[in-house]
Amino acid sequence: MSIKETFLSLYREYVSRSGSEELLEWLQKTDFFTAPASTRFHLACDEGLATHSVNVFCYMRDHFFDPDTDSMESFALCGLLHDLCKANFYKRSQRNVKNDKGQWEQQPYFSIEDQFPYGHGEKSVYLIERFVRLKPAEAMAVRWHMGGFDETAKSGGYTISNAFERYPLAVKLHLADVASTYLVEGGK
Repeated sequence: MSIKETFLSLYREYVSRSGSEELLEWLQKTDFFTAPASTRFHLACDEGLATHSVNVFCYMRDHFFDPDTDSMESFALCGLLHDLCKANFYKRSQRNVKNDKGQWEQQPYFSIEDQFPYGHGEKSVYLIERFVRLKPAEAMAVRWHMGGFDETAKSGGYTISNAFERYPLAVKLHLADVASTYLVEGGK
């Protein structure tokens, strides 16, 4: 099964909220299923974004799901869509790089072309909510999934700490994102 088929299967199995099919239709018109997860860090390759999204959801489900307190639909919405902000975000480019023989040659790479610079987590929340209404815990989880790597969190204050204290789903998504990036994907 391709990564796109895996993503679609998980999404359709767990997400049934009003607007979910419209979101999926829009998603398939973007480069989400072919885009990289990053420009040079983890899964900087074709289909990296969809692969990372599936990895995050599966890690959350397998390590943090508590049937007494958690919703599998919330896990799927957050895990599969936390990086929705990266759809139509990367551009395939070329650059000159010296090869092993010291000669210049063209090599492909991904660059960022952010057409809607709204931030990272907040942009994902915005894009999801164009179609599907998120619960407060889901919105907080997606917004703060970057944890201390988020530019806003780096500026100080207690907002992220308050979000993590009030919304365990936010902590679970952040931990699954970090574990997927560095343990499952090896930071590659």
